[in-house]
Amino acid sequence: MSVSTEGFQLRSGSRWVGEWVELLSSMRFAISLLTVICIASVIGTVVKQHEPANNYVNQFGPFWAEVFASASLFSVYSAWWFLLILAFLVISTSLCIFRNTPKIFADFKVFKENIREQSLKAFPHRHEASLAEQPEAAAHRMGRQLLGSGWKVRLQARETPAGEGWMVAAKAGAANKIGYLAAHGAIVLICIGGLLDGNLMVKAQMWFNGKTPFTGGGLIADVPAEHRLPPSNPTFRGNLLVTEGTTSGTAILPQPEGVILQDLPFSVELKKFIVEYYDTGMPRLFASDIVIHDHATGEQKPARVEVNHPAQHRGINIYQSSFDDGGSRVRLQARAMTRPTRPFEVEGVIGGSTPLSNGDEQLILEYTGLRVINVENFSPDSSLQAADVRRVDLRQAIESRLGAGNKTVTERVLRNVGPSITYKLRDAAGQAIEYHNYMLPIDIDGSRMFLLGLRETPADSFRYLRVPADENDSMDGFLRLRSALENPEMRAEAVRRYAAGAVEDGRAELAQALGASATRALDLFAGAEPVDLPDGVTNGLGQTRVVGGLPAVSAFMESNVPPQERERASEVLVRILNGTLFELAQLSREADGLAPLPRDESTERFMTNAVMSLSDSFFYPAPMTFQLVGFDHVQASVFQVARAPGQTIVYIGCLLLIIGIFAMLYVRDRRLWVWISPGADGQSRAMMALSSNRKTMEVDQEFDLLKSQLLKVNP
Repeated sequence: MSVSTEGFQLRSGSRWVGEWVELLSSMRFAISLLTVICIASVIGTVVKQHEPANNYVNQFGPFWAEVFASASLFSVYSAWWFLLILAFLVISTSLCIFRNTPKIFADFKVFKENIREQSLKAFPHRHEASLAEQPEAAAHRMGRQLLGSGWKVRLQARETPAGEGWMVAAKAGAANKIGYLAAHGAIVLICIGGLLDGNLMVKAQMWFNGKTPFTGGGLIADVPAEHRLPPSNPTFRGNLLVTEGTTSGTAILPQPEGVILQDLPFSVELKKFIVEYYDTGMPRLFASDIVIHDHATGEQKPARVEVNHPAQHRGINIYQSSFDDGGSRVRLQARAMTRPTRPFEVEGVIGGSTPLSNGDEQLILEYTGLRVINVENFSPDSSLQAADVRRVDLRQAIESRLGAGNKTVTERVLRNVGPSITYKLRDAAGQAIEYHNYMLPIDIDGSRMFLLGLRETPADSFRYLRVPADENDSMDGFLRLRSALENPEMRAEAVRRYAAGAVEDGRAELAQALGASATRALDLFAGAEPVDLPDGVTNGLGQTRVVGGLPAVSAFMESNVPPQERERASEVLVRILNGTLFELAQLSREADGLAPLPRDESTERFMTNAVMSLSDSFFYPAPMTFQLVGFDHVQASVFQVARAPGQTIVYIGCLLLIIGIFAMLYVRDRRLWVWISPGADGQSRAMMALSSNRKTMEVDQEFDLLKSQLLKVNP
């Protein structure tokens, strides 16, 4: 049987209907649909699905984000056109099966024993030989041998001018055609399972039952019925967030325009969320001890949900998807980054906010996240990047070990660096900047550093200000120096002390000149003397004026020192700046009644890091930073609840697909003919031909074996 790309031909009815039926049932149409599905799947893999709209605007821009959103590229697998393609693929493949199945089953019964002798000469595998036996005896002998080798045989006697001849027709490997039916049937079953377990049922209820996505806020119990799906919904897949000690029975189904709420026939109570860690700080176990409260019977069923070990109740699977904060209470200490301000503490709950005010400036502090575990990679050739232990995803780890034979995996040095807090400071105009601060200092390049991160948009990565820790492992030393830098009197005293210590007694003119240079350098660094850039020149931030830090010193040098003298002058100026800042640090400690810093290696390392941090601090947009000083951790578990009636259908389809592929790849459909005609002196003449659906070395070897067995030809 040869497979045709043409579709089902209607013998009656209108021509237009016949052409559409032929197109739908044709193999070329099914292959085209499969190609479109593959392209859509690639898009759904490359483009992150169901992300916030702002993320897509930041990534693609407002115009293309709107274009892609209108094409549902941000929710490909639940898009109406994707489901429509799946439905058409089911129809097309079903018609292909319907068209070819009768031919395949009819072909099982056909031996093609009526083939002519002349036609056998056209086969590539053919051979002629003389047999020392009568045609009938030879035919029955060959039939028995072929039956013993697993062939199906049919014998046919024919009258010829020379006497009675016999045709031996045999076939083997008919399961190859079963593979065709199994593979195509598998496509139909998998697509039907995908339609059942996809978003089709939810879409149908939105189209025909008046259900609409919910876009507002408030309590889940107050959401109207038009935004809810009943517990009898035959298929759904949603998320269920349950905080420790609480109960929830409503899942959330994300939609492009909002969310749909799915009422469950039971409620899930989270007794305890359990997470265990390896010595490196990486998670070893995620588990949730839950109690399932059945609404109909009142039954209370305890269960444990782990990754890859879901719980099940009333046909609904409960998977461990992730975990989150359940409303932890945090205590933060505000530390001034610009003008001197006494530190103060604020308390809040993750997800809540606290208003802040200093009179004219109004800010809102929003507590967005608490992470008690932060696993960082401290390998020498990698930047400091946090591993989010909330993610249950092995894809990156697997892909890092796949690829070319020369691909290696860089050794990762993972270490838990303790808790961190994420918050936003929102101004009166509603604009917010997100901050991410670690609670404890981190060892970086031999120095203890506090990392203060910030980003303007969720699509950006955090940029960190590194603040050196003092001898007490706190930020007090740096903030004390930063406050002293804002004080003109302390800057002047630091310059006087530096000049007095650097110049020998009796050289007043040299001390005065050195003091003037030190005053200029320190004022430039402190931002007391802004530097205007030449006309048409801006810095990396698009500014025409540089205020504070090493960039201000550099801009001053470029504007006032000839190019040939800049290198020498900059070395002198930096040396003066470091000396005055050291004296300023000593003054700040003296003002607080602390002992002076010793002139040793640790102090030198602290001052070097402090100078760089002070320079970078001028780009810190907030007047203060908030350091995590304590928290009461409350965890929440994120479950994925799914009623998937198509799951069994998909499993059956996958099994059929495996059977079909193996049958088509490893089972060869072969047909054998031997025409035995009468010869002279009681002998007979035999012509043998073999056909196969694939030309392989095994076919050549099998033909040689058949020649030696049936025709008694020595190989």
